[in-house]
Amino acid sequence: MSTSGLKAIAPVPKAADFLDIVLSKTQRKTPTVIHKNFKISRIRNFYMRKVKFTQDSFDEKLGAILEDFPIIDDLHPFLSSLLNVLYDKNHYKLALGQLRTARHLIDQVAKDYVRLLKFGDSLYRCKQLKRAALGRMATIMKRQNEALEFLEEVRKHLSRLPNIDPSARTLLICGYPNVGKSSFLNKVTRADVDVQPYAFTTKSLFVGHLDHRYMRWQVVDTPGVLDRPLEDMGTIEMQSITALAHLRACILYFMDLSEQCGYAVEAQCKLFHSIRPLFANKPTVVVLNKADVTRLEDLAPERRALVEEIINSEGVRHVQTSCYTDEGVMLLKTSACDALLEYRVDAKLKGSKVNAILNRLHVAQPKARDDVVRAPFIPEAVKDRRKYEKDAPDRKRLERDIEAEEGGAGVYNINLKKNYLLANPEWKMDVIPEIMDGKNIADFIDPDILEKLEALEREEEKLEAEGFYESESDMFDSEDEREAVESKANRESKLRSQGTKKAMKNRAALPRTAGLRTLSELTTGLTKAGLDPSRIQERAEILAKMQSAARKRQREEDDAQMDVDEDGGAEGDWMDVDGEEAPTLKRAKANSGAVIARGKHEPRLNRQLAGMRDDAQASKAVKLRNLGQRERNMHAKAGESDRAIKVKMPKHLFSGKRKMGKTDRR
Repeated sequence: MSTSGLKAIAPVPKAADFLDIVLSKTQRKTPTVIHKNFKISRIRNFYMRKVKFTQDSFDEKLGAILEDFPIIDDLHPFLSSLLNVLYDKNHYKLALGQLRTARHLIDQVAKDYVRLLKFGDSLYRCKQLKRAALGRMATIMKRQNEALEFLEEVRKHLSRLPNIDPSARTLLICGYPNVGKSSFLNKVTRADVDVQPYAFTTKSLFVGHLDHRYMRWQVVDTPGVLDRPLEDMGTIEMQSITALAHLRACILYFMDLSEQCGYAVEAQCKLFHSIRPLFANKPTVVVLNKADVTRLEDLAPERRALVEEIINSEGVRHVQTSCYTDEGVMLLKTSACDALLEYRVDAKLKGSKVNAILNRLHVAQPKARDDVVRAPFIPEAVKDRRKYEKDAPDRKRLERDIEAEEGGAGVYNINLKKNYLLANPEWKMDVIPEIMDGKNIADFIDPDILEKLEALEREEEKLEAEGFYESESDMFDSEDEREAVESKANRESKLRSQGTKKAMKNRAALPRTAGLRTLSELTTGLTKAGLDPSRIQERAEILAKMQSAARKRQREEDDAQMDVDEDGGAEGDWMDVDGEEAPTLKRAKANSGAVIARGKHEPRLNRQLAGMRDDAQASKAVKLRNLGQRERNMHAKAGESDRAIKVKMPKHLFSGKRKMGKTDRR
């Protein structure tokens, strides 16, 4: 894991902000209306849901914090040591452990109070248990305020760390303060490190990137290191020691022979020997910086001997540079990169993986089977083929050459006719007429057009002979049919002119006169059409007999009813008063043909009981229907297809800003 993964950690809120986030979320995401006249099970569920939701919110937020922050023991040794130097590993682990314990305690509190809420016997008791549960959770979180603040500071510092990849190709710059390390970084990379003429200008690690041999390299600038024991080094120096110890890089040890940095050459040589164990198994380049002021040749013999002892040691290269005049800067970059590449290749060749792969490789070497010379064969046509030469006089002219001669692109128009394949090449440039011999040339693109036209004409003659195109006067069997169709067409045209949907919707599909045809007219029309109307006549006769029998039976029933009314019915009690005549019974035909006395139009059957066995079954069906509609009516729905949601937000989101008063709604 590189330091880039440490920059995606979300901000850690303080304890008070933490509580506001969680409790307001509980208020917004859970129901807010409860009454004492609700069922006790509903009241319990209401407050149990509040407690569980709060616990889940705490668990989610704390889990996100614990997941974002890395576990030090799982990191790369460089990052682990760097975090230990910057923040103290024990303090960091303690803070994360406290949050992990707080999450466990909140889970236990929620579990205990949910168990108590299951036995709550009133609204007041359940509400008090809910308040106690949320209060204990809030108390636990308030105690974690210091841990949360510490982790927030760690997060801010991690976000400011440079993006150093421990596995990338790295050049590591080290040395005494103010010897020109940051100046070299600014020269070879796009980094912009502050450079000042005083010690410890660089207080943390800086990284820049450069390209060498089409590969990306990172250059790490470390703070200056003083020659003193590790126990006496500060946080700034320990960052350099950590990078030297854990990064597989090429070490660039900078020395200032002019002593403008404020430290003698002897002290710089002594520091090199002190931290030399950290350079083990790493390519090392000693950089003699500020060569524009003092070169190696200008030093006193005793000082020069100390420097040459270092640069002549095994595995150490040296380069004299000047970041002021750019002398040797590119040479230093190239030498350092090549040294690291050689070291990495040697390390891979010395490993066990290379031997295992080489054992499985076999390079076949061809051997001659005899002494016969087999020269390569080149066809004569290939030998005779000449190379294309633009200025050759006898070469083939290309379309591009013609285009260049006639004005170039945009002016030259290619002649497509010259590629036509015709029997006589002289016909290529002829103008094709549109009309020839009174016929359209475009119609004769199809070579079989004349045969198709003759077939179409024969088909038309056949249809005319069969009477397909007869006049409209022959389409109707009688004048009545003609008048009916014409009246229908006139009516439809009138309705279309009106343009009203209502008129078109309620119009008759057929004119009323079109359906009034006698049986004799129908049989005559069928006979003219060549059809046999005998079966229709038989059915009509049977239907007429059934209708006459039904009418006769109905008259007999009506006469019987009249006799009953005259003899002993309610009308039989009529008294002749002052010569008044008895009222006559009126007969009225109902839609069904039945005769109803006294002018009352009462239906013979109750349509509500249609399909029902008796009144009991009908009443049961009505009850079931009302029961099925009850839930829909409770939600004020117009029908089964009503999907409207009347209230999309709880009441407190509509109520606006809260005024002065109690705020214990939570």
